[in-house]
Parts: sequence; structure tokens; C-alpha cells
Amino acid sequence: MQSFIDTPRQEPQKAEVADRLKNFEEVYRFFDNKHVRRQADRCVQCGDPFCTVIGCPLQNYIPQWLEAVAARDLERAFRLSNESSPFPEILGRVCPQSHLCEGACTLNDGYGAISIGAIESSITDLAFAAGMELEFPGVTSDKRVAVIGSGPAGISCAHFLLRAGIGVDMFERADLPGGLLTYGIPGFKLDKKVVDFRFELLQKAGLKLHLNQDLGRDLQLQILVKDYAAVFLGVGATRGKCPGIENQDHPHVHMAMNFLTHQQRRVFRFDWDLRYDVRGKKVVVVGGGDTAMDCVRTAIRDGATSVTCLYRRDQANMPGSRKEFHNAVEEGVEFCFNESPTRVLVDEQGGLIGINMVKTELGKPGSDGRQRVSTIEGTEQCVAAEVIIMALGFDMESIPGLQETGVEVGDWGQILVDEQTGQTSNVHVFAGGDCQRGADLVVTAAADGRRAALTIMARLLG
Repeated sequence: MQSFIDTPRQEPQKAEVADRLKNFEEVYRFFDNKHVRRQADRCVQCGDPFCTVIGCPLQNYIPQWLEAVAARDLERAFRLSNESSPFPEILGRVCPQSHLCEGACTLNDGYGAISIGAIESSITDLAFAAGMELEFPGVTSDKRVAVIGSGPAGISCAHFLLRAGIGVDMFERADLPGGLLTYGIPGFKLDKKVVDFRFELLQKAGLKLHLNQDLGRDLQLQILVKDYAAVFLGVGATRGKCPGIENQDHPHVHMAMNFLTHQQRRVFRFDWDLRYDVRGKKVVVVGGGDTAMDCVRTAIRDGATSVTCLYRRDQANMPGSRKEFHNAVEEGVEFCFNESPTRVLVDEQGGLIGINMVKTELGKPGSDGRQRVSTIEGTEQCVAAEVIIMALGFDMESIPGLQETGVEVGDWGQILVDEQTGQTSNVHVFAGGDCQRGADLVVTAAADGRRAALTIMARLLG
């Protein structure tokens, strides 16, 4: 171990820009056995591993599986990686590691952090390719749990319950499972075959998956609470936030998740709404998070003539992954910082022609620790656009049945839970992910699902 002086940090190989813009295939080609060992061997094996303790919401056994794979023990690394995480090959692909585990790595100061995300994905990819399997006991308990939502929180909860032998019925309102992982994250970041394979594993372990089941229409929460030993709500938060400006309801102003969902349906060759076709159009995306990066990179691949991303803070304060920002720049996206929207512009015939933006400046930090944003008078300007995509975050949707089952919600509609157990005000109902904490990361949703599963396991199995 500790070869960091002689071995530089290496990123997985990336497809050339000209090639990757032709399709929605994954951009990265993850490490083979030789390169994953070399990169893992750079780890200094800190006595107090910040990557795990500070950087990882799941507190994964990062130093341990780095040591194992460096020692050519792929099977042990695979077991350790999958012990605390419900889908490491997915999280290695979609986590903003620069803000999490790699951002906390000791080697960040001068040598370059360990390529934790790429190694994490590579370990499980290589193990599955070598025929290794995860061990599930089969359903051994007569108790069953209903999981509502098949996104990251729901998958995580189901994974850990199945590992304990507890049967799970998962209900999903869409026509494919995976939630955000399937419809919200483009294929160039996450190959859908990776998601499909995880569901195949869970179904072999005893998961019963029910698609096209919408809570409030096809399912009643009150009945589920009576019929199951516990219910876990992992329904996400998919209602896009609007800036509250004039003409924001124009037909060619789209919410980010609607745009991404219909673009993915097109890739699947499913029915999709042609309003979301941006080929040959000038596209403006408002926002600076990972969802905004997904939108700009999708629009480029769909054939937009130009794609501009407008963000109200500076580059250093962008909440999205640095890696995704740099990929977007490589692919031809133009970024304009310190710009805030004031009005969507339409012509006399009602056609969309652009969006008015005003310059901003950052001031003193607010209560959340982030610098306050203020606008600069007299700096308004128009950015030409034929399509505008709002990627400003997400609000909670109304969840049917909460009041009838005594599940309390907060001021913003978020489900209130006990922070230690994930239990709601109804002892039989648990919740996690974005519907509980607000729009956040895949990895925090996974941690929420695991937290609830461990509590349910302790109650049902004693």
C-alpha cells in the first residue's frame, strides 16, 4: 500500500467527445483488474479514515475494500463493498465524490485523492463479470414489508430487508423500476443495464415487484398499513421548483425532471412527448446542480444548436459534481455565472424568444452558511432561447393517505421521521429519501433506506 508517491491518481478512461455525443452510452470505461489494484494501492490506510467517517453518508468500509483489492482479493473487496452499501456499482457512478469521500481524502492535499468512486464501481463490475454473487438467505420470515417507490431509498430498504430474510412487496407507479435511477439520471452517467441487474438480483432474493401502481389511485396507504408488518415510503420529491417569474408557464418552458424523463423514454423507444425534442433549438438551462448538468448534457446529445447554463452563484459555489461540470464544458455547453432569471420573453405571436437575466453578487453568509445572493440594478439582459429548462431543485408532492394514517408532515410537506430510526408518527410507517429530507443525493437516500430497514428488522426479528 501507500504507493501514492510513485503512482499518480488516475481517472477511468473517457470516450472521446466526438464519439460520446453520438449516443447516450456511458462515458467512462471503468478499471480492469490491473488498474483497479494500482489505484487502490495508493491508499495510505489512515488510522481515522476521513473518507468513511466524514465523507460517506453510508460510512462504507472504504479503506478495507481498497486494501483487499490492492492485495488481489477481489472477492473480499466485493463482499466488503456490498456489506454496507445496497448498490456500490451505482453509487460509484453517480455520487459527487469530490464533495464527499474523495473530498475528505488525506491525499487531496498535494497528491490527488484516491479514485474512490471509480474503484467502487470497478470492484462490483469486475466481480459480477467474474461470476460472483451476493448471498441472500431467501424469504425465511412470515412477515412482509411494503415498500412504496423503487428509487434509491426503496431499493436500499428492500435490499437490507431481503438480506435478513424478510419478504418485500415493492410498488412503483412507473412502467419500469428504479425511479430517479431509471428516468432521472441519463444513460451516459448510469447504464440502465446496471440498474436492471440490481433488480434481477433482488427479485431472485424474493422481491415481489408491482409496476404501474400509483399510491392513492391503485393503492391505499391505510390498507397497506393494515396488511403489512411495516410500510416504507420512498416516493421521492419530483415536483420541480419554479422561479416565480412572468411567462414561466409557457409550453416551451420545461421542468427538468419532465425533460429528462421524456428523453429517457425516447431512448427506451417508449411513447414520449415531442414537446421535449430540442433538436435544432437554442436551449437555456437554469440551475447549477447535478440535475442541471444532466439536462445540458442531454440537450447536447439530442442535437440542440446551442446549450447555455445560467447559474445565480459563481463556479466555486456550484452544488453539482465538478466532474460533471467539466464533462459538460468539454461537450460544448456554455456557462454563465452570477445570473438570475427575471422574466421569460415571448413575441407578439406568443413564441418563446429568450429569458431575461440580471447580474448577481455574493455577500455575507446566511444562516445556512452559504453566501447570500443579491441582484445588481441596471444589469438586466436577454439570453436568446427557444427552449428553457428549469433545474432549480424539487418540492414534495402531496402524498395520499398520510393524514388518514396519522403520518405527520412538516411545513414544506416533508414527512417527519425520527432521525435515528426513520419511523414516522405512525409506528408502522417509515420514510426516507427526498420525501423525508427534501431533494438530496442518491447516497443519502440509500442511507435512509438502510436506517429504516435495520429498525424494521430489529422489530420483526427481535
